[in-house]
Amino acid sequence: MGSRRTGDSAEKMYAAAQNWVDSALRKDDSLFTPGKPIWSSQWLGKLRPRFLEQPGVSREGDFLPRLQQQLAGSEPEVFQLMAEALYIHYLIQYLRSETKLNKIAPVLSWSPRPASIPQPLIDGLQAMLVNARAGFADKRISFQVGTLIESVEQWKKLESVEQSQLLDKPGAFKSFLFTRRFNSALLVNNQNTGDLERHLMLHIVHPDSFEAMLGNDKKKLAEARAFSQYVTYRTSDVDEAIDQIRRRLEAKYKGDISFYHHEIQRFWKPKKGESVVDEIVINDPPETSPLPQTLPSDLTSLAAELYLPVEFLKNIDELLIDKKQVIFQGPPGTGKTYVAQALAKHLAGSEERVTLVQFHPSYAYEDFVRGFRPTLTTDGQAGFDLKDGPLLQAAKSAEEEPNENHFLIIDEINRGNLAKVFGELYFLLEYRDEEITLQYQRDEDEMKFSLPRNLFIIGTMNTADRSIALVDLALRRRFYFVEFHPDEEPVRGVLRRWLQANHPDMTWVAGVVEEANKLLETDRHAAIGPSYFMKDELDEDMVERIWKHSVLPYIEERRFGGDKVSDEFDLDRLRRTSAGSTDDEDGAETHEGTANDASD
Repeated sequence: MGSRRTGDSAEKMYAAAQNWVDSALRKDDSLFTPGKPIWSSQWLGKLRPRFLEQPGVSREGDFLPRLQQQLAGSEPEVFQLMAEALYIHYLIQYLRSETKLNKIAPVLSWSPRPASIPQPLIDGLQAMLVNARAGFADKRISFQVGTLIESVEQWKKLESVEQSQLLDKPGAFKSFLFTRRFNSALLVNNQNTGDLERHLMLHIVHPDSFEAMLGNDKKKLAEARAFSQYVTYRTSDVDEAIDQIRRRLEAKYKGDISFYHHEIQRFWKPKKGESVVDEIVINDPPETSPLPQTLPSDLTSLAAELYLPVEFLKNIDELLIDKKQVIFQGPPGTGKTYVAQALAKHLAGSEERVTLVQFHPSYAYEDFVRGFRPTLTTDGQAGFDLKDGPLLQAAKSAEEEPNENHFLIIDEINRGNLAKVFGELYFLLEYRDEEITLQYQRDEDEMKFSLPRNLFIIGTMNTADRSIALVDLALRRRFYFVEFHPDEEPVRGVLRRWLQANHPDMTWVAGVVEEANKLLETDRHAAIGPSYFMKDELDEDMVERIWKHSVLPYIEERRFGGDKVSDEFDLDRLRRTSAGSTDDEDGAETHEGTANDASD
């Protein structure tokens, strides 16, 4: 328990952070090339005139091109020191590891003797803890990294005994960071511009004592009225207040907590449109446990609710973890959309983190991603406003809650013109770690867009409708596909299991559907799904209505081109055939199979 995050990627990140503390702060060593004095007063002094004392260059143009201009002609050690400083700057940011590397590696490549980044340190970049894109905008990077470099420059002036004391005492280390007065041309008139960087350094150096949060979020959390009863002794130090809040919450929930879990975040930083909750009852736990982000491995309860084998859901879970997006395909009535919604809600932990959209032939990029929409201006005149579609809205929600799973469900995905609807997003479906410029940008300063790692996509596809095309190979490469067919398990057994649990006197309906599907086996996409009959008020009269007005018209359209079906699909006939097959041919086997199905 505590502010230190858990998980494999977090542990690798903390190992890299400790490596930097031991190499750069306790010694003058290098992060990338151990044994080489890179974080020394000598090389910090060489970096200062090129980076800290050229504020004009530091503020104009994109960061990397202007940095290359600043460092031109430097010794290899200066290039390496700057690259290692950027590594620490990006270490816990909410950016993909590839994106972080793309911002660090160029600096090494400019050197006449480029160093390489060891694989364990590359692995350490996978963690994404702090999300503040506006704070890390390109124009601010110089101030942030400058704060890091000048802080370490002053650190090197301390005696080794004092350095050790500060590393052993979190409060003293914080005091050191936030009492620094900078004298470089870059920061002398911007003393507090780098406060964001100081909060990053607090967690990097003392992860068990300081939250992976930025200053504004810390202030909101510490001042939240709902948590005021948790702060037993008053303090002006937000980190001390948050420590008290964390201890009380962990005692309440008997385990680790995340301040960004929705059931806790709503008390101090509600989403847009939500109201701040002013009071929390300490003995009243939230609806869902505030655990860190993970796709739950225990799907047993959901499997029972859906009458599906748990292994089937676990397989989908693994596919989502691997590729982030899947498509459920099969005939209508097989429960594709229902399962997609139930599974997404279960894995997200909240219905609010699930976005549902349905494609249709007129659906366009401007509807799905972003486009201009008619609006009235302040003076009542007609105009147009740039509006984000469900894709960008879901991505934004996922970015705001990096420790939670978010889902976008696209129903009837193949009814839209996919190349037109997705546009440049096709690229990001395959390369989640890349960034692109959107077709419609709000302004020239808007950062490039990428799909968050915690946004999962589930599509559903009706394979029985001849009026729509199947998806092309480009999309198939970007999704895993899961079959939902009534003539195959586990969908084949769903109706029988549901009837046994809810209407045991009507299990004959499952036999009727199975017999009808045997007659349709030459066109498996015409098979009848279980959802037609999974209704709480089901009785024989309802079965007859469903068969006459829903099932038979579907079979006529799909199998006979609209002509009337033959007598072989008569409900009573199928019922007699099913009963005779069960009783006379393989009754014992069928009974045993049903029992096994029910136990899955």
